[in-house]
Formats: sequence, structure tokens, C-alpha cells
Amino acid sequence: MNPWLLDSFILFAYFAAIIGIGLAAARRQTSLNDYALGGRKMPWWAVLASILAAEISAATFLGAPGEGYELRNFTYAQLALGTILARVFVSWIFIKPYYSYGVVSIYEFLEKRFGPQSRQAASAIFLVTRALASGTRLYVAAIVLVLGWEMFSGAKPSPGAELGIYLAALVILVLLTAVYTVAGGIKAVVWTDVIQAIVMFSGLGFVLWHLFHTIPGGLPAITAKLNQPGDLTFWSLGPIVEGNFAATLKGVLESEYTIWTAFFAATFVTMATHGTDQDMVQRMLTAKNPARSRLALVGSGLADLPIVLAFLGIGILLWVHYQHDPDPNLPTRNAHVFAYYILHELQPGFRGLLIAGIFATAMGSLSTALNALATSWVRDWYEPFLAPRFKSPDSLRAARWATVAFSGLLVVIGAITAWVVITNPTSRILPIVLGIFGYTYGSLLGIFLLGALTKTRGSDRGNIIAMLAGFLAVSILSGLPSDLLKLCGLPPLPRPEWLPLIAFPWRITFGTLVTFFVGYFFQPKTFSTSS
Repeated sequence: MNPWLLDSFILFAYFAAIIGIGLAAARRQTSLNDYALGGRKMPWWAVLASILAAEISAATFLGAPGEGYELRNFTYAQLALGTILARVFVSWIFIKPYYSYGVVSIYEFLEKRFGPQSRQAASAIFLVTRALASGTRLYVAAIVLVLGWEMFSGAKPSPGAELGIYLAALVILVLLTAVYTVAGGIKAVVWTDVIQAIVMFSGLGFVLWHLFHTIPGGLPAITAKLNQPGDLTFWSLGPIVEGNFAATLKGVLESEYTIWTAFFAATFVTMATHGTDQDMVQRMLTAKNPARSRLALVGSGLADLPIVLAFLGIGILLWVHYQHDPDPNLPTRNAHVFAYYILHELQPGFRGLLIAGIFATAMGSLSTALNALATSWVRDWYEPFLAPRFKSPDSLRAARWATVAFSGLLVVIGAITAWVVITNPTSRILPIVLGIFGYTYGSLLGIFLLGALTKTRGSDRGNIIAMLAGFLAVSILSGLPSDLLKLCGLPPLPRPEWLPLIAFPWRITFGTLVTFFVGYFFQPKTFSTSS
């Protein structure tokens, strides 16, 4: 019997179930409100599962074990502490106003608070950033198919052939996801996310169990291998320079995973991604009321920590496994190691379950992104500017066509990402994916906080200036101008030694603070006192 026959059956059953559930959710879709918010009738536990499915993309499924494999510790998990704190802030600062204003696109809140320019600018930032980030994440899910091709062919493909495999995988993934997303809207997204979360967590639990029981010597042998300074640590204070506070601060801001990053930077990151991103907030607004939305949001944060620890634990155990049993064919890219292990060392059936888990993470985050991108485009751009030209504008039809268009765009972005990584094999996936948000989402969070925390500060035109200031500050602090010059083959700009080159988790923090305080200096001629 072909050992891949059982895996193929599991994958077929998974795809059939997902598409079937998605198409079933398409019934009784009569308006944009149904398509985007599901009539606000989704149970809180389903919303919670959907949030987790959206958060845990294929980049996390493969990238987080890659971080554990490289670092051999749990310092990345510190960031989960900040995400829990941030969700509490988001639940009390943003959720109720969104429900009170009855928004479909959350950027409508900014128009009601400041004016149309703020809304359009924020929506444009979301559309561009989300498309880039989702396309980048999508590439990661295709890794398993590239490694599968290598496994069956017995040879590594050329860069051109590898890109072709990635492109084919991207098209298949997007096509399957778009089918149920176009038909069923947010209802299809949430209910398929529930199934995808179950598949994903089942696979995760099995791999942990399998690694523990296949490494010779068990736990004592595992801990004996992890005997270097920093192995298995959770907390990191970052570089400390005795007697030099400025140097210590600079080192902390240039470090990705420290306790300071966890409680400060990660808090701002999650407030931005879960409070000002249509992708994430839209599913929260499908709950019946603010209380249930808050329950789903905070509950997902509490679930994040053990999930991240599990992913990192898999990466650490993979390092130990390959120390005991070296494999000369092991991929050089850390993000590929977990996928390689799944394909080459798991038994049939379980291998199919884990491959389905990778696809589940990709499809879960992709379906949400497509629905959110379409909703924002229709609500913020089509209805205000294009719909008035039609005698019988149909927002629901426009949303479905927008979903198709964004599907094609994400394939293109995913293919470009694949080529960049192919030509730069040492690239780390998580910093790339998470870093995209850092340049722009600080500007979003700063304006939303200005609108939610103040009543008389900020103005429609002033907010544009504030958002630009936030973007410029982050660009300079993160070295973006020099990076762009390097891509063009030009020498980088000179940089003062005292100026930190901030790590990606800190970008949103600085972008938020600069945007908020610049915006605070502006005051509208008239202002809303609504809450």
C-alpha cells in the first residue's frame, strides 16, 4: 500500500469538510452586514477559536519552531505576556465604541470622531499593510510542498523551478480558500476557523508527544544536550552595560526578545493588531454584544502563552533530535526544519494530519484577511466614492468581487516573497512578517488612541501630519532608508553611534507615541462628544 495514500485521504477529507462548511454558511447572505459581521450572531467560543486561527498563521506554525530551533530557549514567548495585557486594554478602550457607533469597517469610527480624511488614510494603511503581510505569510505555507517535491524527486530544484513550485502551491491554497470565503463571508470564515483550530492543535499535541518519546534517553537526555548558557531560558533582560544607562537602553531597544519588549513593545504591537486592524477586529464584532466580544478576545490571549510555548518546545526538541540523529539533508533555513521533519519522519496518517494543520493555519489567516480587505474596500472606498455612480449599487456583490481581486493580489505578493527568500536563504521568517506591520501600524494605533482617549484633541487634517510623523520616526529608527539604498546597490546612510537601530517589536511603540503626541497638538473647530 502506498504510504502516502492515507495522508492523501486525510487531506482530501479536510479540504472537503472546510469547503462544505464554507458553502453551507453562504445560505441567507443578503447584505454586506451579513457578509462582514454575520448578523452579530456568532457564539463567543467560536469567535475565540477564529481569533486563534487568524493569529497562528503558517508563519507561526513553521517560523516559531524555527525560532526555538535556532535560539534553543523560550524568550520569544515573553511577547505573549504583553499580548495578554494588550487585549485587556483593547477590550475596554475600543470594543464598546465600535459597537456603539455600529461600524462595519472600524475606520468609520475615525470619520465620526475626526472626519473623512482620517478614515481614508487609516483604511489605505490597513489595505496596503494587510495585503503585504498576508501575502508574505501565505508564502510560508507553501514551504511544505517545496520540501515534498524535493523528497519525491530526490534533488533540490533550481531557483526558477523552486519559484514555480511555490507559485503553484500559492494558487491552489488561495483558490481553495477563496471558494468558501467568497460564498460564505465571515460566517464561513469563523466556522471553518473552528475546524482548522481543532486540526492545528491536534497536530501540535501529537508532534510534542512524538518527539518526547522518540529522542533516545527521554527527558534526562534532552536536558543534558541543552547545557549551554541561555538554553531553555524564558526571561531575558537584554544586554546590560554596568554604569552606562544610555548603552543599556540602546541595547534593549535593539534586542527582539527581552522582558522589556514583552511588557512594553508587545503590548503596543497587540493593541495595534487587535484594536486597529480590520482583519482581527471584524471577527470580534460578530459576537452578540461587547461583553461576549471581550470574553473571546481576552480568552484568546490566555490561550496564546501555552500555544507559543508548545511551538517553541517543538523547535527545541527538533534541535535535540537532530543532535542525536544528524541528517546531512537537513534544510539550512530554520523555518524549513519542522516541515522537513513532518515529511520525512512522521508516520503516514499523522503526517497527513500535520500537513493539514499547516494548511489550516494558512487558510485560517488567509480567509480572514480576504474578508477584511474586501469589507474595508467596499465600506471605505466603494460605497463613498463608486456606488453613488450606479443606479442600483450592490455592496454584497462588490465585496465578493473584491475578495476575488485580493486573492489574486496575495498570490503575486506571496510569489515575490518566495523569490526574495530563495535568493536570501538566511532570512528569518518571523521578523520579516512581523516587521511589515511595524512601519505603519503605530500610526494607526496612535490615531485610534487619540480618538478613544480624548474628546477635544486631534483634527482631520492634523491626523494626516501625525501619521506621517509616526511613519518617518519609525523609518529612521529602524534604518529603512539605508535598507532601501542597499537594495538599489547604493551605500547606506551614515548613522550616529548613539542612535539605536530598533528591533522590529519596538517599531509600533515609537510610531504610536510619535503619532499620538503630534496629533494631540491639533484641535478641531468642532468635535464629537459621543461615546
